[in-house]
Amino acid sequence: MVYRVAVITGAGSGLGAFLAKKYSRQGVHVVLLGRSEEKLFKVADALPSNHSVYVTDVSCKKEVQRVFDSIRKEVGPVDLLINNAGVGSFDLAENISEESIHEMIDINLKGTIFCTQQVLKQMKARNQGCIVNIVSTAGKQGKVHESVYCASKFGVRGFTESLTLELQETSIQVVGVYMGGMKTEFWNGIFTSEQTKNLMNPDDVADIIMENIQPRKYLTVEEMIIKNKKNFLC
Repeated sequence: MVYRVAVITGAGSGLGAFLAKKYSRQGVHVVLLGRSEEKLFKVADALPSNHSVYVTDVSCKKEVQRVFDSIRKEVGPVDLLINNAGVGSFDLAENISEESIHEMIDINLKGTIFCTQQVLKQMKARNQGCIVNIVSTAGKQGKVHESVYCASKFGVRGFTESLTLELQETSIQVVGVYMGGMKTEFWNGIFTSEQTKNLMNPDDVADIIMENIQPRKYLTVEEMIIKNKKNFLC
């Protein structure tokens, strides 16, 4: 199938912004979701084709439902959902604040679930669509200073793998993407530019994801692992 409408969460920066720009160049109607209106419209201004912007907190189920109802009415059925929104707070387990714990679980895990729920019925009714969950290698292995972040991402991994089984008799594709650290704003205030200079370029990661989720007649990709060449933040 050819994607007509793609919804991307966390589209205001980093990987989400790169994916939005690349799909827009292909003529896809890109729907940008995120918490920062300023960032979303900055990305939107650079898109060459039709697009929509919805300021959204994916951790709030009622807000997610309201936004996806609007998308269905104003744009049409969603062909591609990329659950990319995510936050991280890194420290020893005993030092991570309650606020940070709630934020990581709410956005990384609950946000992925809430957004996915909003497209499933329609995708099932049409027996087509693709759901891509941007998980991180933190969903594959535990890491020092990332206990709660890993917990949220292990949750996304479990949700993704279970969803794949639920939909195995349909034509809906579910993909889990497990990538290492990228050179994005995510690490601002956490690592220096010197520490992040060898990280992956999100532009490259976006290309890999788009190439591998293309619908193909005799195969499907359920999982991607994308790592940095150097063993750092991967």
